[in-house]
Amino acid sequence: MEADELLLLVARGDQKAFEQLYTLVSGPVFGLVRRVVRDPAQSEEVSQEVLLELWRSAARFDPGRGSALSWILTLAHRRAVDRVRSARAAGEREQREAQRAHHPAFDQVSEEVEAGLEREWVRRCLNRLTTLQRQSVTLAYYEGYTYREVAERLSLPLGTVKTRMRDGLTRLRDCLGGAA
Repeated sequence: MEADELLLLVARGDQKAFEQLYTLVSGPVFGLVRRVVRDPAQSEEVSQEVLLELWRSAARFDPGRGSALSWILTLAHRRAVDRVRSARAAGEREQREAQRAHHPAFDQVSEEVEAGLEREWVRRCLNRLTTLQRQSVTLAYYEGYTYREVAERLSLPLGTVKTRMRDGLTRLRDCLGGAA
């Protein structure tokens, strides 16, 4: 008997027809599911779900819309894709949850306090520079200007800016190094 005839008998509750249909389609169902799911154990599980669904929903088969085998393989493909999507969504949920649950390995409060102290320390050292050194360093390191752009903004020769930058950075290094 062919799959179409067997499926119509299965729709009427014929267990012998289901056994024959199972033998006929279990290989193609597993092969298709295996290509989509890839994991052998999951593929076996999905294939069994498809064949169980086949027993339960055989009455929905309409021979006027296509062959039994194509209907069965469509069920198998849909179920396999659902399994892959479900596994991917579960993995993404677990990853998001792990990221939310992640606690830094350091004491965040003490790190913030230390960063605040360091900022204050740099501010104090910057205030010890001459006005022109502070302007040059601030434009270059905090506002991102090149030495040439700093010279243009301050209307100074490039060599003067370079000298002030070098002197200012030396004084900063000494000030910051001395406080360490």
